[in-house]
Amino acid sequence: MSLFEKAFVAVNRAIVAGTLMIIFAIVLMNVIGRYGFSHSFSWVEELARHLMIFGVFAGAGLALREGRLVAITLIPDLLPDRFGHLLRWGVVALIFIFMAVVLWFSIQFVQFGWSKHTMSTHMPRGVPYLSIPIGATLFLIHLGLFAKRFIAGEFETDTHFEGAE
Repeated sequence: MSLFEKAFVAVNRAIVAGTLMIIFAIVLMNVIGRYGFSHSFSWVEELARHLMIFGVFAGAGLALREGRLVAITLIPDLLPDRFGHLLRWGVVALIFIFMAVVLWFSIQFVQFGWSKHTMSTHMPRGVPYLSIPIGATLFLIHLGLFAKRFIAGEFETDTHFEGAE
């Protein structure tokens, strides 16, 4: 793995972890406020929901690398190696096309939502909608960097916690 790829994966993991920490902190703050001080913030539920969606989209490329996405591997495994590799390359091409289409339409969706506002935070709806094109872009970069290893079935394990038991 190149230095750029290692850095890219590390930054992507940090984004997902940071998103989860923010969700935890604001929900905990709201629970303490509600039950400890009889006051809750109306914007927490909305923001937590938007952040959860962002976290899922941002983490999809990492899930691809770790082989955690749903896949049917029986057919390529039953085929001779040459045909199995061709079929896997076809799958990569289909995934790329699908995510490129998602990226294209999500950009239009963001533009459409920019003039409308969310209920609690009153921010433009285009802001939370940015989760989709950002996640699709991250996924496409992961796919581009990882495609050959994906074809070979060489998925990554989480080495960040290596040695931890």
